[in-house]
Amino acid sequence: MTRPVHVAGVGMIPFSKPGASEPYHVMGAEAARLALADAGVDFSQVQQAYVGYVYGDSTCGQRALYQVGMSGIPVVNVNNNCSTGSSALFLARQAIEAGIADCVIALGFEQMKPGALGTVFTDRPGPMELFDDLADDLVDARGIPSALRLFGGAGLSHMKKHGTPLSSFAKIRAKASRHATRNPLAIFRKEVTADDVLNDTPIWPGVMTRLMACPPTCGGAAAILVSEEFARRNGLRTDVRIAAQAMTTDTASTFEARDMMQLVGYDMGKAAADQVYAKAGVSPQDIDVVELHDCFAHNELITYEALGLCPEGGAEKFINDGDNTYGGRVVTNPSGGLLSKGHPLGATGLAQCYELTRQLRGTAASTQVDGARLALQHNLGLGGACVVTLYEKA
Repeated sequence: MTRPVHVAGVGMIPFSKPGASEPYHVMGAEAARLALADAGVDFSQVQQAYVGYVYGDSTCGQRALYQVGMSGIPVVNVNNNCSTGSSALFLARQAIEAGIADCVIALGFEQMKPGALGTVFTDRPGPMELFDDLADDLVDARGIPSALRLFGGAGLSHMKKHGTPLSSFAKIRAKASRHATRNPLAIFRKEVTADDVLNDTPIWPGVMTRLMACPPTCGGAAAILVSEEFARRNGLRTDVRIAAQAMTTDTASTFEARDMMQLVGYDMGKAAADQVYAKAGVSPQDIDVVELHDCFAHNELITYEALGLCPEGGAEKFINDGDNTYGGRVVTNPSGGLLSKGHPLGATGLAQCYELTRQLRGTAASTQVDGARLALQHNLGLGGACVVTLYEKA
């Protein structure tokens, strides 16, 4: 029998533009301190640490945590592309659920550079080569940076299959900006309209404008996970529980389907969500609030369908009916999402955890979704990995 895992504390620092942040270890240490304070736990009580970042040398996790405490505990550094933060959370949850530890910190941070993501090690084959090669074969978008080509191509695939207009992606970005005006930790808090998005600088004419892509961002976030026994013994809160969690990687369909939607993780996300729903005994219709991986507006749209929030081909109606925002069926990305809150790769999954934990506590202030009891998190990394986590108000 597995043990219940509770989110005892969360912490997040305001995200910022590259060049405007503190160094990675300062951001990471501050996020860790905030999570520890929120939980009411001293670092000496933490038994293991899983620390996520993408752009950094080995043992950056130790460099950050050593500012908080040097207790000799295991510190495991995690790098899983954009799903890094949730991969750290996944490992922390496993350690507690399996009875290996009772109090674990999952920490994520990123100190990024301006501009599109690029390869660091150019003297060896890159992990995205197979993805880029197939994308070059499926879409005519040479010269466009890899991530933009991949996710833009996924959106184009949806447009061709279902007649989805470019305005649907623009409405998603406008919705993100409305939500971010309520979030003091978001990097972009200016509201934009769908017309503003459509009229912005084209990145891929007819497929994507600049505002449909998330910005490179710096930041840090953390979570303290505990067993129920540890929480009760130490008088900690147990009001938010991880009800189910799944992590998936690519299957043969990623490449064999020859579909840009599959290439960017549609099947990974669907498989992870289906596992979570089955384990928790719930359906997509039971979910009250979602933080999903909107690195591009295009990915948010196809993820609605992968998570079962609407039928396949139903995303346009879902958006037009306002079912993705306050007053609709399920509020998606109340934080503003990656598009407006920002996307520091290693911190992203834990920032999603931060938002959803506060939602279920009822302490999300201006971003609060009334009566939220079930919260779903989706964090995707190409190359690839997808982590889906269901939190419940206990």
